[in-house]
This record gives sequence, structure tokens and C-alpha cells, in this order.
Amino acid sequence: MHTLLLRKFLRPLLLSGVALSLLSLSSCAVQTAAQRDSFNVMEVSVPMQKMALYRQGELVKTYPVSTSKFGLGDEKGSYRTPLGKMEVAEKIGAGKPAGAVFKSRQWTGEIVEPNAPGRDPIVSRILWLKGLEPKNANAFSRCIYIHGTAAERDIGTPASYGCVRMKSKDVIDLHERVGEGSKVFVVKKGLWRNVEKGRQMGEAIQALPLPEGATAAAGPLALDPVEAPAVKPVWNEVSIFKDGSDLLSEAGFDTGYLDATPPADLAVD
Repeated sequence: MHTLLLRKFLRPLLLSGVALSLLSLSSCAVQTAAQRDSFNVMEVSVPMQKMALYRQGELVKTYPVSTSKFGLGDEKGSYRTPLGKMEVAEKIGAGKPAGAVFKSRQWTGEIVEPNAPGRDPIVSRILWLKGLEPKNANAFSRCIYIHGTAAERDIGTPASYGCVRMKSKDVIDLHERVGEGSKVFVVKKGLWRNVEKGRQMGEAIQALPLPEGATAAAGPLALDPVEAPAVKPVWNEVSIFKDGSDLLSEAGFDTGYLDATPPADLAVD
């Protein structure tokens, strides 16, 4: 009897505990989804060997980068950089020192200085990319990263084995700015914001072309004569019907001298 009463008393508490647990789990799921970065977008221009970071469509910063020296593609074993839309699947290395060497995404405990002779490891930070299109579907399994490199002298030229390389200070800066879920576009064109920025700043003033046969060494060019514009005489008009002589006449003054012809000996050329 006591056992039945105890079960009856504890059952609502147990059910409420399960409900709280489920609520807690669903809350964690919502928080995890909310933490995904939907504000930042990275664009990597292969021809320019540059990356632009945009936040909500506004240019934040540009970085020099290095893509694959073997070209573009997503075939396994090709060592090429995949094109198209991807996202940051995992961020690795937070809090580690600049130059920290990673092997299989684990810090080995070693730190390498930039451009150390004979060294080319993955260093500082890793942003592991996941492809979002058929043309880059192998990116994650191929371990395509945005990462720091010890060979900073090669940044700005295609020199990687498929990843997007950055200087240590730049990849640390980028790692702190973006989150998992942020999008990455690798493109075969210039950074699209360069054109818009150019328009905002105004186009460069172009020099006027010289006439055919003329050279800059010939000195200043003669300008064609410009005819003077026709000038309408300006009268001392009080209204459209009266001028100064009308007013003098109305005031009682003799205005005949205004119409008189001067003597011939006073005439001037």
C-alpha cells in the first residue's frame, strides 16, 4: 500500500523531470542552431589571390591568400582548390599561439616561426570547409581548410596543396571574426566589391585624346576661335511700356535733344 502511494506521489515529479530534461535538450538544440554564423561571408578570388570578408554585405577586411599550385578542382587526390559555395564546418585552434603546428588537427606542442627554413606545416588556426555544391562535395573529406602557413613568403601566389593558406596573424584575426556556418565562396574572378567601391569613389579622370597627328611634345594645342555670343542691349526700363525718356517728358523736361543729330564736325568714327 505504501509502495503504491509512493509511486503515485513520485510519478508526477518523475514526469516533470523528464519534461524538464526534454525541454533542456531542445533548448540546447535551439542555442546550437542560433550560434551558427549567418552574418559573415568570405570570398576568395583565385586570380587576385585575395580574400574579402563581408559582414551583412559590408566589406570588413581583405587578406592576401594562397590557393593551390595545381589549379582548381575537387577530385580526390588532385591537390586542387575546389570552387563554389562552401561553409565553415569546424573551427580549430582557438587560444593556441601563433605558429602552433597542427597535425591531424591536433596541436603537436611545437611552434614554428614564419618562413622557417625547410618547414611548411599547418599552423596557428584551421577553418575546416564543407562543400555545399556538387562541384565541391569532396571538400570536407579531402580536408580542405583555410589555415595558417609557415611559408608566408609564398602568400599572394598559388602555392598550396588544395587549401587556402593565410599568414598566421591574418588567419588568427579571421578565426576570431567568423563562426561555424559562415559561408565561403571561391571564385575565378575579382572580388565583386572592388567594382562597387570604385563606383562609390568615382571613376578615374581620363585624359582627352590628342587630335590625329598631334603629339604632346609639340606644345600646347591651338584652340578654335569661339564666336562671342549675341548680346541684347540693356535699357533703363521701368516697365515694358516706359523708358527713361518717357519719365522725363512726363516730368515736364524737354527731351528733344535725345533725338537730335549731332553736327557733322562732331561726328566720330
